[in-house]
Amino acid sequence: MPKLKLPNIDDVVAIDIHTHAEEPCGCHPDDGYDDFQAQMADYFKSPNKHPPTVPETAAYYRSKNIAAVIFPVDAERETGFRRYNNYEMIEAASDHLDVLIPFVSIDPHKGKLGAREARKLIEEYGVRGFKFHPTMQGFYANDRMAYPLYEEINNGGAIALFHTGQTGVGSGMPGGMGMRLKYSNPMYMDDVAADFPDLKIILAHPSFPWQEEALSVATHKPNVYIDLSGWSPKYFPPILVRYINSILQDKMLFGSDWPVITPDRWLADFAKIEIRDEIRPKVLKANARKLLGI
Repeated sequence: MPKLKLPNIDDVVAIDIHTHAEEPCGCHPDDGYDDFQAQMADYFKSPNKHPPTVPETAAYYRSKNIAAVIFPVDAERETGFRRYNNYEMIEAASDHLDVLIPFVSIDPHKGKLGAREARKLIEEYGVRGFKFHPTMQGFYANDRMAYPLYEEINNGGAIALFHTGQTGVGSGMPGGMGMRLKYSNPMYMDDVAADFPDLKIILAHPSFPWQEEALSVATHKPNVYIDLSGWSPKYFPPILVRYINSILQDKMLFGSDWPVITPDRWLADFAKIEIRDEIRPKVLKANARKLLGI
């Protein structure tokens, strides 16, 4: 398969930096995956009771004239759910590169094997970014175990996108499905930003209950950005809105968290909060365009 092409960003109204590719998972009916997905849909009050396919996702975004970064999450070691193979996901997205920008995911516990996969994905396929979910993958972002993988991402000029804050994954399930929130404190990503000053890092989501930590890291480290996915903007804390409107206006990125939150819902609520008119285009498109190098 040839290297991935990027969408014509001039033609879209926004870039959604945070969407999920959830199918096909290849799981057995009795392994709990369906229960997990049903719980997620209920938690987020999502209209999608079962995850849409990559082509269905592309069709939705095409109809909205929005480009979308899409990725799987490699958490099979912690969850037991077989990961959506990166190559499989890229192939599924390759017919929809007018609207989709594929990122990939590698559990850092895979060590040198994962680092080699990252190098291949960047060099041979032109992958622009990697998704990490410390809570689902069961690791602290500053664990040196993950550094060989970060090195490959850094050397390839790709982006590292980290889930931060509380997660809807496992919420309300026995033991939270074994998910430990502590791993996703954004302060652990501060070490990564310091040790890899050229690595482009995105802190995903308003980082409840560590919102101020995330704002501090993004303010202090030039290579750290924040995506605003996973929450309806009407629930953004005042301090987050204040930073969007001021010193972090060039580092804030629109993200929905599709399919659990749709762009329709996110954008409608974003239009109602007090964001300065000249900053809205930065959040919706310009900042992501610059970060992605499009």
